[in-house]
Amino acid sequence: MFYFYNKEQAKFQLLNWKFYTTLLSIFILTLTFIYKIGRKDQINHYTPSEIEIILSKINDSISFTPERFQKELERLNVKFPHIVYAQSLLETGYFTSNIFLENHNLFGMKQARIRVNTAKGTHNGHAYYDSWQESVFDYAFYQCRYLPQINNDEEYFQYLSQKYAEDTNYVSKLKQLIESEKLKEIFK
Repeated sequence: MFYFYNKEQAKFQLLNWKFYTTLLSIFILTLTFIYKIGRKDQINHYTPSEIEIILSKINDSISFTPERFQKELERLNVKFPHIVYAQSLLETGYFTSNIFLENHNLFGMKQARIRVNTAKGTHNGHAYYDSWQESVFDYAFYQCRYLPQINNDEEYFQYLSQKYAEDTNYVSKLKQLIESEKLKEIFK
């Protein structure tokens, strides 16, 4: 039992727990309600059309451009980026093929079965990705897995002709693209 001192009556009185507990509960609920109302302005509630606009802005900021592709190759420290860029030009027909446009696949990669990869599955006989960046990540994983011992362009070209490409003229086509597009100068 708790008592409080009543100055008017100059005596101690028994504390009415029900009254003060109810009063305290109302006070806490009021504070909680005020807090939630205040936070409502800080929490964004978007309509579906607003979400679509936001997502389109995000997609625009990460949509494919050759310059963004170049920067991503450099950022990921992909080996021989001038050759890899030429591969993507050749494999995608200068970024116009259905495999690129539908699958976001910059390299004509098949879905990997053994190594780490970022592919979401197979579509039209090739790996598909949620974004073109995931295709670049996958190629970087490919290089890490299969190309750690390759140290120069000629070794890389040799590997591509023996293990990567089905076209017997693949390497000569890559070399022509590197020359005509001045890709070595871009990746200095």
